[in-house]
Amino acid sequence: MLVNCIAYQDGKKLADIPTKEISTFLSKPDCFVWVALKDPSFEELEEMKEEFGLHELAVEDARVGHQRPKIEEYGDSIFAVIQLVEMVDHADNHDLNVGEIDVFVGHNYVLSVRNRSQKSFMGVRDRCEREPHLLKQGSGFVLYALMDAVVDLYFPIIEVLETDLEMIEEAIFSRGSARSNTERLYALKQKVMVMKHAVFPMLEGVGKLYGGRVPQICMHTQEYFRDVYDHLQRLNSSIDTLRDTIASAMQVNLSIVTIEENEVTKRLAAWAGMFAVPTAFAGIWGMNFQHMPELEWYYGYPLALFVIAGACAFLYYRFKKSGWL
Repeated sequence: MLVNCIAYQDGKKLADIPTKEISTFLSKPDCFVWVALKDPSFEELEEMKEEFGLHELAVEDARVGHQRPKIEEYGDSIFAVIQLVEMVDHADNHDLNVGEIDVFVGHNYVLSVRNRSQKSFMGVRDRCEREPHLLKQGSGFVLYALMDAVVDLYFPIIEVLETDLEMIEEAIFSRGSARSNTERLYALKQKVMVMKHAVFPMLEGVGKLYGGRVPQICMHTQEYFRDVYDHLQRLNSSIDTLRDTIASAMQVNLSIVTIEENEVTKRLAAWAGMFAVPTAFAGIWGMNFQHMPELEWYYGYPLALFVIAGACAFLYYRFKKSGWL
């Protein structure tokens, strides 16, 4: 689906144009065309391929989707794949929806293809149009603006994940919550890995857009891409910290499970020890020997009960004092 197709010249908007006139505006000096598509059809991608002269392999990646974040050069053009991670709120948890934006960038065009995402990037276009002195730098600045907008979306997600982790850590020491805590920690770990897969490959790709041999398209916007790189580094550090903290929380949770199991085992052993005393006495006095003097005693039965009760009471006192009960 076509979202918009707009021509710009010297950093200012010329007009909304039909896709059939793209080639006409591409031939004008100091002019570039910015096209945005959402979940495009095969025919729409083929039309864009013909209008912009896109590389077949890049178009195939955009058509298939589900690509690893990357930045590739095809001659004088750049093809960037960026993952769009969105937080979907439910009644009692958060899920992550992973979409994708594929950006084709040439010296006089930008084509953004958004898949499996409801996030609108109209704000990016409005921001660029409010800064004509920057938009004048051409398609390289548009690529930066799109990357910056996506990266800025990652920060609130990381904050939510950090908050969820803090809540789980507070619940770890609650008795009887070990199983639910383990499930929550593993679910959180999966979300952190989704963010890792979105951020870390981009860190490597954006590093190619400033310093050293930089594509000509990005030559005048290197400092902006360095800013994006710094943001990605911060995100990557936060993700690594989250992963380490989750691993530590899992170890603590498993230790608490072991401690609780040991507590149960000690209680069972204590009660078994107390039941073993009357069982032993009953086993001795229950033997059918002919000569057992205590069987003839007048107070033998209450004395036996007293001995059994006293022994059990002494054991209970000792187990209670030692913390087994």
